[in-house]
Amino acid sequence: MSAEERRESVIRAAIIEFARGGYSATSTEVIAKRVGVSQPYLFRLFPNKQAMFLAAVERCFADTRKVFAEAAEGLKGDAAVTAMAAAYQRLIVDDPEKLQMQMQTYAAVASARAAGDHEFGETVRAAWAEMWGDVHLALGADVEETTTFFAYGMLINTLASLGFPAEHRVWSGFYDAARPIA
Repeated sequence: MSAEERRESVIRAAIIEFARGGYSATSTEVIAKRVGVSQPYLFRLFPNKQAMFLAAVERCFADTRKVFAEAAEGLKGDAAVTAMAAAYQRLIVDDPEKLQMQMQTYAAVASARAAGDHEFGETVRAAWAEMWGDVHLALGADVEETTTFFAYGMLINTLASLGFPAEHRVWSGFYDAARPIA
């Protein structure tokens, strides 16, 4: 494997491990074992644990942006909203590590901020802002529509994180039913 292929393996393993254990409780040793490399080799690919975590965060956001873009391609307005909401629901059901990693990301940033580390969140904020921008454009650059989309998305994240089973989540139609009628 090339160094770039190995780096990709580390990012995939980091997503799984950080999603399960969070930033603080996940050791780089467990990531190295999952990939099948030594810890020293891991640190040739990434300078530190934080860099691995942030690479995993960026990948999760990029994957989510791709899901939104593919779902909304060629659509506008309500059709784009509905398609992106459905695609996101499938993503977090089919790939629960993405949701878990997202929630662990918010917890890690909050912990870092509480400890006085404000730089940690800069990469996360940049990735989130990119996703906001993509969705905002897909929804016709309507701030209220974009805000509503993300607000309900976070509610769905919370419900899913609390363990509400998919059949009890009124995801399809939940967003539409809660939106103001124009």
